[in-house]
Amino acid sequence: MKLKLAVVMRKDFLDNPWQSYRWVLDEVVYDVGQFAHKTPDHILSDRPAMCMRSDEKTERWLYTGFEIQLYKDEAEGYYLNSTSTKPAWFVMWRLEDHPDGGDPIAVPHFLSISYYEAGRLLDGGETVENVPLDPDTSAWLADFVTENYKPEPKKRARPVSFKGAHRPKDEAS
Repeated sequence: MKLKLAVVMRKDFLDNPWQSYRWVLDEVVYDVGQFAHKTPDHILSDRPAMCMRSDEKTERWLYTGFEIQLYKDEAEGYYLNSTSTKPAWFVMWRLEDHPDGGDPIAVPHFLSISYYEAGRLLDGGETVENVPLDPDTSAWLADFVTENYKPEPKKRARPVSFKGAHRPKDEAS
């Protein structure tokens, strides 16, 4: 099963002499076709971008066309997210040039619910933010984890007393 999703990025205007705005991940929503009638304001990185709100305090931009499908080889990453105190969506985004020449605009590129995928992106130097997972998706994720995650059996460590002494070979007895 695949989920169709959209990502909302928010630009907050700041009263700060060094930084006039900041971009943050606002939310992840189901895309069940409710945005199909809207004409995109821009196409950014092959993704429709629609300005949903713009005033003196904030801008909200909607990006459609995301899909999530779960894979068995990523089950441990899903398990870590599902069993955390706050399961989350992970969104990797980048600042890109605004097509109209204004301030750079935040464009989401990747969406995941795996701790490991998010960690790999962070290790690669990408910007990854998270927002809480909704209850329906959290339940779907938990069901997948229950069905597909099999923890690796722990190997029994030999007690130190059975490993033997580490003495130099030419040591006299």
